[in-house]
Amino acid sequence: MTEWLYGPHAVCEALRAGRRRAKRLWVQMGSRSPQRLRAERLARARRIPVKEVPKETLRLAARGGHHQGVALEVGPYPYSSLGAIRQRIAEAPEPALVLVLDQIQDPRNFGALLRTADAVGVHGVIIPKRGRVGVTPTVVHTSAGASEHLLIAPENLAQAITALKEMGIWVYGLEAGPDAEPIHQVDLRGPIAWVVGNEGAGLRRLVRQKCDTLVYLPMRGRVASLNASVAGGVALYFTWQARGWPGAGLPAREV
Repeated sequence: MTEWLYGPHAVCEALRAGRRRAKRLWVQMGSRSPQRLRAERLARARRIPVKEVPKETLRLAARGGHHQGVALEVGPYPYSSLGAIRQRIAEAPEPALVLVLDQIQDPRNFGALLRTADAVGVHGVIIPKRGRVGVTPTVVHTSAGASEHLLIAPENLAQAITALKEMGIWVYGLEAGPDAEPIHQVDLRGPIAWVVGNEGAGLRRLVRQKCDTLVYLPMRGRVASLNASVAGGVALYFTWQARGWPGAGLPAREV
């Protein structure tokens, strides 16, 4: 079973990560864009066949997505496990930072959250085994390929949260409510897991009850909520800031 990743960032990061079996790279006929040349160099370094194809062929492979002249045929996404996340946390020089997503449905929200998770150094992402969007080509594209570097583990969320607590990780549920605390009044310096709920329903009851503390983002506008990916991104950046921006720097994107 294979699928087509599309767009230069998604394709290049999949090739860099090397976690998927890549079958072939298609590039747009006649194009000599820097994005195409970068993808070609990475593919040839891994001895992956490169073929020039018409723009329409790429459009079909990308199913109408914004391919920018590049598409890569790859094997299935290599999901991880809670055990692998635990190992990465044990090897990390800073306190644990885990993102738990409770039934996110929109692939663009999911991809945006993964992109931010990678940007701030999240050690692992936990998603439900059922009732959620998986790592699709749209998710990879929206995440700019960040999904290819992250550990993403499908788990029973209630059991996973219990396991995180046993590891000494404090679990914050991102949701407004009468018992929720504003984010600027909680300690974000220790080992933390952020739980972000479904775009419409928020956190499920059992998941909410499993959280140590509910946290809300103060707002002053007329609209009383934020998009799930925006809210999660804000919480992750608050956490990174509270820790003094460990590892901060500009990533090198050139090959």
